[in-house]
Amino acid sequence: MAARNIAYLLVGLLALFHTWGVTADVEVNMEDRVEVFRGETASIACMFTSSEGVGGMIIQWFYVARSGEKQKIFYQDATIQVVDKGTPFTDRIRVNGTGATGEIVLTISNVQLADELEFICLIKGLTEGTGEGRTKLKVFVMPDLPTIEGVQTGISVNEDSPSKIGTCEVKNGFPRPNITWYRNTTPLRGPLDVVKMVPSTTVESSGLFSVKSDLSMKVMKEDKDDLFYCEINYFVPGGLRMTETPDINITVHYPSTAVSVWVESPKGNIKEGDSIELQCRGNGNKPSSILTISDERGENTIDNNVLVLDNVTRLNSGVYRCTSMDMDTYEEISGNTTVFVNFLEPAVVMPKDPVVVAQGEELTATCNALSSLQTQIVWMKDGEEVSTHNSLIVKDATFDSAGEYVCVVTVLEIEGMETSGTLNVEVQGPPEIMKPGSTEMEESFGTTVDLSCSVRGFPTPSVTWTTSDGKILKTASQRKTWGEVHSVVSIKVTSDITAFCNASNDFGTDALTFNIAATINTTTPATTTTTTTTTATITSATAETPIPPKKIKKEGNGVIIAVIIICILLLAILGSVLYFLYKKGKICGRSGKQDLTKEKSGKDNIVVEMKSDNTEEAVLLGVNGEKQPPSDQGGAYLDVQK
Repeated sequence: MAARNIAYLLVGLLALFHTWGVTADVEVNMEDRVEVFRGETASIACMFTSSEGVGGMIIQWFYVARSGEKQKIFYQDATIQVVDKGTPFTDRIRVNGTGATGEIVLTISNVQLADELEFICLIKGLTEGTGEGRTKLKVFVMPDLPTIEGVQTGISVNEDSPSKIGTCEVKNGFPRPNITWYRNTTPLRGPLDVVKMVPSTTVESSGLFSVKSDLSMKVMKEDKDDLFYCEINYFVPGGLRMTETPDINITVHYPSTAVSVWVESPKGNIKEGDSIELQCRGNGNKPSSILTISDERGENTIDNNVLVLDNVTRLNSGVYRCTSMDMDTYEEISGNTTVFVNFLEPAVVMPKDPVVVAQGEELTATCNALSSLQTQIVWMKDGEEVSTHNSLIVKDATFDSAGEYVCVVTVLEIEGMETSGTLNVEVQGPPEIMKPGSTEMEESFGTTVDLSCSVRGFPTPSVTWTTSDGKILKTASQRKTWGEVHSVVSIKVTSDITAFCNASNDFGTDALTFNIAATINTTTPATTTTTTTTTATITSATAETPIPPKKIKKEGNGVIIAVIIICILLLAILGSVLYFLYKKGKICGRSGKQDLTKEKSGKDNIVVEMKSDNTEEAVLLGVNGEKQPPSDQGGAYLDVQK
């Protein structure tokens, strides 16, 4: 109640002042506009002055509806502050300041697009003096990233009106964004009959703007490499921003003014048997054009501007023409190229194969091959070069001259281009046996020896084997090669053998002698260190395990072996003499009938086995000089008492 009375008092004072005719001046200052992003908080300041001072002022805030009507949203005087109910701002506004400082601020939270209105700050003094200020609230929304889409089909330069190039679009911006088309780095401009940009704007349900722009233009051949893009400009609080779309290019269809045809592969010279790839292309770009490749024999079908000729011959040489026809105007243009297929015919060798030449005579042969390029000729025999000319000359022919001669003709300019011919030469003459390393040999009794004999000659010689006693040996194997026979015979050594390799043909004979000396194996006692180098085998009677026979080689030791044999014979004679004296009673006072071996120990016996060189059985002598039965023969035995 007291407050109300004070209010009445103040009103009465104001009325009194008015009655006295005193008017106060009120001046209000506000910004023209306040800018803010949607969803943020806007602050609108109202500054005022009065000749009466700033105390006790009545402050009111209004907004101007889109219909133009002014709507109050706030009231404040010296005693109260009131936010009007039922307005769009009732729950979102707040006023800071009492007016005592000459400044009061209206804040609006969570600003929306509908808040983009004009706000009025009304200041009324203690007298009739009144002032007001106005501020426009501007709301901004950044748009989405722009998109661009070019036409997928080609555009012909022959079109009479502008053709569509592409479409740019930017969505959900506020206020409305702006689209500008660029070609390369220059904004697109031009007469409407050449360049046409058609914009369209859509207001979304959210109140945001989506903008689209279609570009159409008449194209020229020079536009085939151009890049097109869009620049998007949009406002933000405090300024202007810009973003760009990616580049696009277009396919321009234009007729050819020239046509080219060329050999894509192989690069360089072409030879018979190659596959040729011909390519044809015009300098235009028009799908309605038809390309054909033709030569003197007619047209050839091409696929994707390519013609392939497989396994070409010299007949494929000639001029190839590529023709392009514009199916819209039926105009033709053409270009051509020349193809030459190199050739190398098979080598011709004269005289014809085979050739027979007598020993000592001269052979002359020639080799030639017709070619489109220069050739090199080489004669080869057994992998070695024998001539570098087209002529082959063999003087004073021998068996070494016989064989296969190969003539190789090569075109050096083209890798892999070569041909060859052969000439088989036979040298006529009597057999000639090629001497082996040795025809004298020693082998042990019972072993088998392979003798080989290689013979040259023409006609091919026949080969037989014989022995010194006239026996014909059976051939183990025989192989015939070029002008040569290789024969092998197997012989079992039972004694000294002389074998002959006999070769003959229509022009003569030849023979080769092989001498085989048989050797005897020797066994050495296990309990002694006696070394025997003779053809006899000495065995100890007490040895339990015989030592395997040892092959004795008689290379330079013949004299020593002979001396040993003589010593053994002398021992045998000495034993016979002692036995004779014993029988006569000349030794130890014994009579001739005493047994020399009566008290001799068996383990003291020495057994000597003697064999003749012709392998006849030795005669075994007992203590009485009598022959032993065959079952007891292992050689000749001589018992000597120690």
